[in-house]
Amino acid sequence: MTIINVPQYNGKASKRMHVMAKPIGAVCNIDCDYCYYLSKQDLLEYKKGCSPEMDEALLETYIKQYIEQQNTPEIIFSWQGGEPTMLGLNYFKKVVELQHKYCPEGVAISNDLQTNGTLLNAQWCIFLKENNFLVGLSIDGPELMHNTYRTNRAGRGTFKQVMAAVALLHKYEVRFATLTCVNDVTSKNPLALYRFLRDVVKSPQMQFIPIVEQKSFRTQAPQSNQQAAQYCQGDARLAPDHAESIMEPWCVSDHAWGDFLITVFNEWVLNDFGKVMVQYFEASVEAWMGNKNPLCTLGEVCGKGLALEPNGDVFACDHYVYPEYKIGNINETALDKMAFSKKQQAFGFAKSRDMNSQCQRCEYQFACYGECPKNRFISNRDGEPGLNYLCAGWKKFFAYIDKPLAHILRHTGHRVAHGKYNDQIMQNH
Repeated sequence: MTIINVPQYNGKASKRMHVMAKPIGAVCNIDCDYCYYLSKQDLLEYKKGCSPEMDEALLETYIKQYIEQQNTPEIIFSWQGGEPTMLGLNYFKKVVELQHKYCPEGVAISNDLQTNGTLLNAQWCIFLKENNFLVGLSIDGPELMHNTYRTNRAGRGTFKQVMAAVALLHKYEVRFATLTCVNDVTSKNPLALYRFLRDVVKSPQMQFIPIVEQKSFRTQAPQSNQQAAQYCQGDARLAPDHAESIMEPWCVSDHAWGDFLITVFNEWVLNDFGKVMVQYFEASVEAWMGNKNPLCTLGEVCGKGLALEPNGDVFACDHYVYPEYKIGNINETALDKMAFSKKQQAFGFAKSRDMNSQCQRCEYQFACYGECPKNRFISNRDGEPGLNYLCAGWKKFFAYIDKPLAHILRHTGHRVAHGKYNDQIMQNH
């Protein structure tokens, strides 16, 4: 977060920030069992009786600040929820209008929109295509897998509506990527899931998100549940299907997460390398080459993705939208002052500073730096708190891909900077 030795733009230090704007907050038209965000309607202090959406005046304030307080040739707006398409097409036409109003000459503005797809129609797709939006489409695989947890408020599955959205996105040639939640069901069916996304949905970019939530997540911020630290890695009670588990039953287990990634990696590396972008695999390639990891969850520093609520409140991270992690409000404090504040810098650097000793000794520390701090709530086998719940799965995956990645990189003329088979070790032998 500190602006030191950064690239130059127009003769000045390039100042870049990223905000996940949630103009409709936690309001959504469907009711996914595992959603970590629906409960925010009760947790956050929205004004009772007011519309949940970000009003036009605040929207303009945000867009103006977000553009003017960055110094970079490209500015990326991210729109999430809840379900942002509930705001209607005219709302996003206003978004684009305001972006044009404040965009300086020589700067490119782009937008990405995360949606469940159920409200997309031809008019939406025409707009998204004309304005070059990147659509993130939430889909959890074939019908039975998807409908297990992604249901409407009547309890009926949403698969058919989402597949109708897929057809529209292809018809109107809208750029899109898929976001798939890896839970207790999807984690058991990795090949069927991946092949469905590749062959039926024809997803050009895939993002897999491990579902990890303690039963206390609706009211307690990450690391605030002291009970979790009493459980050491390998404790059977951490398994989501254990009768005494502290985890929600729909979560993925640590080893199931590693097995899922390994199975999908095998299919991808044999058949789809260079053709299908799988976010975690691409990030691993960067890490093994010694480059900066593009994902905040796996990078050395986090805290670069702020979350903006419809009332102007700003939080340290999308997964830390709890009162104790509020860093201000754009009506009272400039967005860049919050993004580059000492408080936010401390939050971001804590990821590497507060790593568990097991992570500090790990041969694959370079690949994840202890992964997302949100998931660091168990203890290592020595009883030291602060270990990531998914640690065993991540390490299993990294150990598996180490040699294949080194081979691929050398075969394509790249340097291997990390791992057991890196170029320095090979030279020494």
